[in-house]
Amino acid sequence: MRAAFHDPTKTSLLVVVQRCRASQPRMIQRTFRSHRQTQNNNNHNNNNNNNNFHRDPGLHWTSVISFPQTVPGPAQVPSRGEQIQKLQQSSSSLSSSSHEEYDLLIVGGGATGAGIALDAATRGLRVACVERGDFASETSSRSTKLIWAGIKYMGSAISGLLSWRTLTNPLQSWQNFHDEIMMVYHCHVERRYMMTKQPHLCHWVPLVVPFYAWHLNPPPLGEPLFAFFPILAPLTFKIYDALSFFTCPSSYLLTKNKAMERFPQLQRKDLKYASVFYEAQHNDARTNLAIAMTAADRGATIVNYVEMMDFIFDDQSDKVVGAVVQDRMTGEEWVVRAKKVVLAGGPFTDALRQREMKELGSNSSDQFQPAVEGASGTHIVLRGGIVPDDLGLLDYQTRDGRFLFILPWQGHTLVGTTDQKDPAQTLHNVPEDEIEWLLEESQKYLELAQPLQRSDVWSAWRGWRPLAVDPHAPPGTTTMSRDHIISEHPVTGVLFIAGGKWTTWRAMAQDVTDRVVARLSLDCTKTCETLDIALHGAEGYSEGLWNQVLAKYKDMDEAMAKHLVETYGGLVWEVLACRRPGGRWDEQRLVPGYPYIDAEVIYACREYACTVEDVLSRRTRLAFLNKEAAQSAIRRVADVMAQELQWSPTVKEQQIVAAQHYIETYGGPKSS
Repeated sequence: MRAAFHDPTKTSLLVVVQRCRASQPRMIQRTFRSHRQTQNNNNHNNNNNNNNFHRDPGLHWTSVISFPQTVPGPAQVPSRGEQIQKLQQSSSSLSSSSHEEYDLLIVGGGATGAGIALDAATRGLRVACVERGDFASETSSRSTKLIWAGIKYMGSAISGLLSWRTLTNPLQSWQNFHDEIMMVYHCHVERRYMMTKQPHLCHWVPLVVPFYAWHLNPPPLGEPLFAFFPILAPLTFKIYDALSFFTCPSSYLLTKNKAMERFPQLQRKDLKYASVFYEAQHNDARTNLAIAMTAADRGATIVNYVEMMDFIFDDQSDKVVGAVVQDRMTGEEWVVRAKKVVLAGGPFTDALRQREMKELGSNSSDQFQPAVEGASGTHIVLRGGIVPDDLGLLDYQTRDGRFLFILPWQGHTLVGTTDQKDPAQTLHNVPEDEIEWLLEESQKYLELAQPLQRSDVWSAWRGWRPLAVDPHAPPGTTTMSRDHIISEHPVTGVLFIAGGKWTTWRAMAQDVTDRVVARLSLDCTKTCETLDIALHGAEGYSEGLWNQVLAKYKDMDEAMAKHLVETYGGLVWEVLACRRPGGRWDEQRLVPGYPYIDAEVIYACREYACTVEDVLSRRTRLAFLNKEAAQSAIRRVADVMAQELQWSPTVKEQQIVAAQHYIETYGGPKSS
């Protein structure tokens, strides 16, 4: 859910400054930023559609990636080069009647932006989506990896209803309770959709809630009634199950002895019993990419590393009618015309909105009102075995009042998250005190042979979640929302969506597309179809598919086969077809001890991977799991990508340096 606005820090890290303006003129001069001069640039891009602009591939890393015949897309999905060419076609005319004009331009290619592109494309809209970095490279790849239905929100709804405010303002309290419970219910609906339609991306994970006393002091969420949560927990979790109409695995109880048998790492002393309930777990970056690739398959022009540089305004109405965009792989710029522009920038939304207001200039009667309050959440990754391979742990009574999850994930242990209010940024730069807090808090219920030390942290990273408020709502009605908000600027007509959570990506996309169709009065008879859509990789997937992989490739180990199937689903055969001839599977590994192989790097290039960091952070999750292992794999990944994308030695070295700089911002075993 990231924005596509200019970030000088990230640009320098990606070494995009190597554009050599002298040998390759920019397609649009900076004077194009003035919307009053838009008509004077009517013919700026007459020559965009020929492939001769790559004057010197050595001056632009991944410059040949724009040639579709060199880097094909996955089956039935256009290549990145083909998507770029489609996007450029809308700049052939600045007339609003141009047949190349898009109905909708989405800025941001995280889960929400890609989801809007998918929904709009399936309804027959002509839709474009641009993402300034890689898909999911911000918030959407940095979650706790849960498609969760909001057990904490159910608790806070009840807490609000039991507060003194109910006596002084009962109608408002009941309204708040209803709204929050309905939000939880909708999360259950969306979680059921993901588990039913996307089993190749999601699986159930049981969460253990241990109780060491019958009365809690201080009570969770600061609500006195919740001091009796150990007694009320079984009923609470059954109500939680009921919101899913019992379509999730049923919650259950574990006696003390049974709990120790199933979860031997738990502290035994004073343990009364444990409750177990279920949430869904996924590889968030892979899910985001599956949404984007499905949108591309359905006809959306969706592309990464294309940055929105400027808005284009209509001189008479001051409506936004498109944007100037830049391919960050080549430095090329052009205009994308659209009837409606939607900002899906997550915690970066306000930066986009500020640019909109600045360019609107003296014609704007608004005083800028922030819409998003960013909150960073840090996660740490430890070795496997801290919790059982098939059980997670929920700490419902942390010192700062948040829920803390300790989860098995990708053969490791994931602990998160913290909550600090601060502005969003691209780099991780994890605060050391938050790593220490997570280490200390995670051991509260655990009894390990050796206490966890700072050196046990294999990786640490953080993302920013957006809490949103509608700045265009009537006075007195603006409150910070845990749910998403959609707002439209009354002058420019630009829509933005902010807030929400991973679980509700599809519902958020549906709400935005409904609004766009209504605003444009489009002749669109189709209603939302995404509840019936299985995402990229679903076709050909089955739970036992990994056995078929092992049957065909005798020397592959079981862990590698399961990893490939769990990551790519039915596309596993396409990935395996990228294997280079010769050598055993162990020799194909990017780094010892991990199941990632060279064929995945080649396949990643066909799914629009443009940088070494794309592969190490999101196409594989190596950097998220083990910082030092990712650093050791940089050159091998660069070797494979250089051959696949035909990088020059200069470009390859730039990629290596950029990946080293970026991965250094993760936390690791050594304190920064």
